[in-house]
Amino acid sequence: MTTSKGKNVRAGSPASVSSGPHLQKWLRDPKNAAAYIEAALTEGDSGDLLHALRNVAEARGGIAQIAEKTGLNRETLYRTLSKRGNPQLSSLAAILSATGLRLSVTPAGR
Repeated sequence: MTTSKGKNVRAGSPASVSSGPHLQKWLRDPKNAAAYIEAALTEGDSGDLLHALRNVAEARGGIAQIAEKTGLNRETLYRTLSKRGNPQLSSLAAILSATGLRLSVTPAGR
C-alpha cells in the first residue's frame, strides 16, 4: 500500500489510501490493518493517523459497532477520528482494541 506521502506499506495491497472497497477488504486482515496504521504513524502526521484509524474502524465492523464496543457515541467517534481529532490515550487504546489491534512500542531503528 502506498500512503498519502508515497511510502509503501506492503506489496500486494491496494495502490492508494482511498477508502474504496479494495482498501476496506484489505484492511479486514489484522496484519494489513496493523501495517496500515504503522505506516500512518511513521509519517508523523496525527491527522493521517486518525484518518487511517477511521478507515480501519470502518473496515473492521463499522463506526456504529466500534462505538458500541468502546462505549463512545458515534458522533464522538466520528469527531475523534477526523483529521482534527485529538483523542486521549484511553480512547485511542479502546478504538484499537475494538478493531482487534493494540499499541506497542519498539526501539527506533537507526
